[in-house]
Amino acid sequence: MHYDLIIRGGICVFPWGEAKADLGVKDGRIASLAVTAQDEAAEEIDATGLHVLPGLIDAHVHLRDPGNAAIESIATGTRAAALGGVTMVFDMPNTSPSITSAATIADKRLTVAENALIDMGLYVGATRANTPELAALEQEDGVCAIKVFAGSSTGDLMIEDDEGIEAVLRSGHRRVAFHSEDEYRLQARKPLFETGMPHVNHMIWRDEECAFLGTRRITALARKTGRPVHILHTSTAEELDWLAAHRSHVSVEVLVNHLTQVGPECYETLGAYAVMNPPIRDQRHYDACWTALRDGRVDVVSSDHAPHPREAKEKPWPQCPAGLTGVQTIVPVMLDHANAGRLSLPRLVDLMAAGPARIYGLQTKGRMAVGFDADFTLVDMKARREIRNDWIASPVGWTPFDGKQVTGWPVGTIVRGHIVMRDDEITSAPIGRLARFAP
Repeated sequence: MHYDLIIRGGICVFPWGEAKADLGVKDGRIASLAVTAQDEAAEEIDATGLHVLPGLIDAHVHLRDPGNAAIESIATGTRAAALGGVTMVFDMPNTSPSITSAATIADKRLTVAENALIDMGLYVGATRANTPELAALEQEDGVCAIKVFAGSSTGDLMIEDDEGIEAVLRSGHRRVAFHSEDEYRLQARKPLFETGMPHVNHMIWRDEECAFLGTRRITALARKTGRPVHILHTSTAEELDWLAAHRSHVSVEVLVNHLTQVGPECYETLGAYAVMNPPIRDQRHYDACWTALRDGRVDVVSSDHAPHPREAKEKPWPQCPAGLTGVQTIVPVMLDHANAGRLSLPRLVDLMAAGPARIYGLQTKGRMAVGFDADFTLVDMKARREIRNDWIASPVGWTPFDGKQVTGWPVGTIVRGHIVMRDDEITSAPIGRLARFAP
């Protein structure tokens, strides 16, 4: 047999477990899991000593495009993702202008085709004005889900009341993703805090009840309407315990930051570079996130990559914007957790490949099987590296993990058979495109 690409000698993470295998790729798809020594290809990779994972997905990023390319763009954001071993991202709609209509989706589709190094999915933002059109918008090519900001947003990209949320849930049938902090509690508590207070007050203002109250309300509306929902960046023990009883209607995302950083210490060391929404919380919630991840209550792990320039982040709290870079660092940080024994590689793959595919209805991606897209993340589980600001490809040039020592590093990013990154070098022109999702 003649293939376009053969990957030989790697330890592959299949749905049924880990095994050494030789993989054959043809026409962008996986054509064989058992290539022979006699088979040939236009290009071969010797993956001896490496693990070959299904292409890892970051299902929650803000690439700021359209908006300000000096902060981030599809070109720079997908470059950062590829350097970090990510083969696909799902991009949030709170851009300028927001992605809330067929016209803005069409414009973004063109930008993806011209600039993306890896494949993408697009969220459509729900507003009060476009709620009647959401059933049609969720069927647009490349749309992964509807996104509702039930708290902490700007402009018209926020629907905080039960009546408005219920109207969204009754328009369409696919899963709806939520930022579920309770806006009423946030605004009621805001006068308690003043400019110049220590950054740890971010964690105190946006407290556990703010998140838990929002999640309880959304869960009740999901059950009332029968619409499946996805709670993004779940961060509290209370939410995770509550959602265990509502798995038939609600799926769960946890961020890498809530699995890695702990308050109040992170605010003392990082200041504004630890400020994100929902906030990084204390040890009790960190432990609860890991317990839920291990016992299967977590479906997806993402980064919530949300870059801001240094001059904005270094303003006093609460004037500094919330949001951290993460798409380039999520894979090495999660590999380090795997090497530390906190989770297995198959579980990591479930959370960052099979899980996003399952939750969002992503077709032909998320697992290593014949007929699926030839997306692979090659990793060296023994490599010891230091994450540094000067490695970050996003124009803002910083990471909250600067100086962190990790064991485990992505050494190859392959998208539909195209080698996009190899050994820290981008090796491809933009070949990304919007993925297909189940209707």
